[in-house]
Amino acid sequence: MSSVFSGVKNIFVKRSFKKKIFFLFLLFEITIIFLCLRILLIQILEAKFWQSKAYEQQTRDRLIPPGRGLILDRNLNSLAINQTAASISVIHTQIKDPEKTAIILSKKLDLDYELVLKKINKKVALERIKIKVDKNIADEIRKLNLNGVVIDEDIKRIYPYDNLASHVLGFVGKDNQGIIGLEAKYDKYLKGIPGKIMTETDASGKELKNGDEYRKEPISGKNLVLSLDLSLQKYAEQVLEKAVKAKNAKRGAIIMMNPCNGEIYAMANKPDFNLNDPFEINDNNLNSKEKNDKLNKIWRNFNINDTYEPGSSFKIITSAAGLEENKVSLESRFTCSGSKLVGGRHIKCWRSPRCHGSQSFVEGVQNSCNPVFMEIAERLGAQTFYKYMFKFGLDKKTGVDLPGEAVGIMHKLKNVGPVELATMSFGQSFQITSLQLMRAASCVINGGNLITPHFAIKLTCEKNNKQNNLSSKEVFKDEKILKYNKIKNIISQKTCVAMRYILESVVSHGTGNKTYIPGYRIGGKTATSEKLPRRSGKYIASFLSFAPAENPEVMTLVLIDEPEGIYYGGTVAGPIMKEFLEVALPHLNIKQKFNDKELNLPEAQVFIVQEYRGFETNIIKHELNKAEINFEIIGNGKIIKKQFPVPGEKINLDSKIILYTE
Repeated sequence: MSSVFSGVKNIFVKRSFKKKIFFLFLLFEITIIFLCLRILLIQILEAKFWQSKAYEQQTRDRLIPPGRGLILDRNLNSLAINQTAASISVIHTQIKDPEKTAIILSKKLDLDYELVLKKINKKVALERIKIKVDKNIADEIRKLNLNGVVIDEDIKRIYPYDNLASHVLGFVGKDNQGIIGLEAKYDKYLKGIPGKIMTETDASGKELKNGDEYRKEPISGKNLVLSLDLSLQKYAEQVLEKAVKAKNAKRGAIIMMNPCNGEIYAMANKPDFNLNDPFEINDNNLNSKEKNDKLNKIWRNFNINDTYEPGSSFKIITSAAGLEENKVSLESRFTCSGSKLVGGRHIKCWRSPRCHGSQSFVEGVQNSCNPVFMEIAERLGAQTFYKYMFKFGLDKKTGVDLPGEAVGIMHKLKNVGPVELATMSFGQSFQITSLQLMRAASCVINGGNLITPHFAIKLTCEKNNKQNNLSSKEVFKDEKILKYNKIKNIISQKTCVAMRYILESVVSHGTGNKTYIPGYRIGGKTATSEKLPRRSGKYIASFLSFAPAENPEVMTLVLIDEPEGIYYGGTVAGPIMKEFLEVALPHLNIKQKFNDKELNLPEAQVFIVQEYRGFETNIIKHELNKAEINFEIIGNGKIIKKQFPVPGEKINLDSKIILYTE
């Protein structure tokens, strides 16, 4: 019996063994098939991926930053240029003495030793220690022949005029990417394409001594040519800074623009900041969030990022709408009793408790009489009034080529009652940006065309890509002229002609008389805007002007925010406007045309500017005082370095010459 059981057991064991063998062979065959399929997948479908991985392991890429495109003014003066610099990196596997290397680098680069050592000990292919290193310092490090220390080419962005047009130009970060202003807006054109240095390495990441090195040259960015005029920008900032300090104001702005095509010649903001050190804050007690908030306020361009109640300068728009809709004519008569009853409320004229009495429409504009404009708005009605608000683009952005533009804030039409309509007629109860106001006013005096304010005129490639050449008077090629939108026939020519006549009379006979310059027909409108909350004692004094009145070539806005003491637009902004235009208009070659009354005035006498550069300051002071020429010296140097206007330019005897010693 036992033998039978033993036989059955043997048979069972043999069958079990065969099954195991079968399953082993089956598993082996499946594995072989899987491996073959995997090899097939790697060799055919994933070949490129794994080739690139192998190439990455066997090579080291180091980027070469491209020359960033220059930023130039309309006369090709450099506003943003490049300077050759270096970046310092380390290769961990090649460092022989980490502590010694860290001591040397931290000392030469003015960095914390522990931070440098930590970076050196980081087990990565290439670790950056510092970028934008001065070329002389990089050369000193290069001469030390430190193992594992790599010195590559780098580019440092330089702004030759420090604070000049800081809110407009903007600046770049450590990676040479634009952060604010035109640097950010046109970054894709300015930045260029990086190059590469590719070096062969072994499996551990060490560079092979006899390995090949391949260099792919970077492609420089395009140059950006602006409508900005360097001389006008300089003078606007000097005039504005002096005015803000004199009135102890919160801030101020001057914008000069061509009202026919939207080219901006100057945009000054005070206070401003140094483009070569934009992160500097003289307050060590701020935490990170507070510091960022303060920087954002410093970098903020008031002219496009913030809105305000335009005040009486908006009466230009109300007047144009009234004329266009035939609700008022030049001969229309109005009576000012010091206030007007609207919706059960007495809304005062700025002259209250005094009044303007009986006056024509033209006199009403000259006097900036609030009841006149409340009456015009009432005749128009809210729906028609809003139609013109929208036609003049006050409900949308201007399209200026700067990032972060704000848009006007106004009531919904359904919420506009008699009181809201009345206050809107003279520039209250809604907010717009400075540039929105200028765009709308330009349309009123340029023939009825709604233009797009802008800075960039064209993109160019500099000949031979000499990106670090400080002389920007090179021949340019591959120009790309930039075009901007213009909406025509917003209002009629007839209305525009009438408005130019009326606004010229504001300067010659009305509230803008402090801007009168003999020989120039200037039009404009003053404004005194009360800030919210009402009766806080805070105002914005402004003046909007254009010249020549008969054929406008420039429009200028002067704005002083929260001036101390006298705060009326005509009194505060008027003299600033005059001071700026006396120099700006001749510089733009806008000729004076004196009438018979003006011919004998000192302002009608012409003086040819001489060459003062290179002469001693004391000698030039003596000569100009002797000739009774109005001048101002900027700086404390002994030698005149620059001057404005340039030699040979004809100016009036009462015009001012600016001399720079620094």
